Amino acid sequence: MPIDVPRERAFAFLADLANRPAFMGRFISDFRLMRLESTGAGAAARFRIRDRGLWMETEIEEISEPYRIIERGRGGRLGRIPVNTAWETTEAGIDSCEVKVVHWTEPSHLFDKLAEKAPWMRGYYERSLEGALAQLKDLLEDEATTGRAAVAGGDRVPGAG
Repeated sequence: MPIDVPRERAFAFLADLANRPAFMGRFISDFRLMRLESTGAGAAARFRIRDRGLWMETEIEEISEPYRIIERGRGGRLGRIPVNTAWETTEAGIDSCEVKVVHWTEPSHLFDKLAEKAPWMRGYYERSLEGALAQLKDLLEDEATTGRAAVAGGDRVPGAG
């Protein structure tokens, strides 16, 4: 998805998990950060896939600024399916970039493998992520302010308050 903002800005927005509900909110709900720090390796979140009712977790495993973010997590029934997501940003001219996302799972149980092969299952995630990229484009190009997700119940700085 081409976006008319510098790659560094798009990458910084993607690398902060607290921004995810702003552009993925159409297909996820109940988004919660799992750690105080929402950026960088180790940042993690838990959310529900809106139409499917399944919970999913993701954690930033690798971050190569400003090129690639690799996330790993678990999802599906009982959280038994490994879930992977890769975000890539490339320059596409002066002050513009291209953002790509790839999402895949690695089911090991027979039932999960059969469900993965259903055409509507693959199509659902592809359509949802395409919509999320379109929303990301609108947010970044319009320089819209977004509400960020936060961790409830904890001081941002230990000892403060």
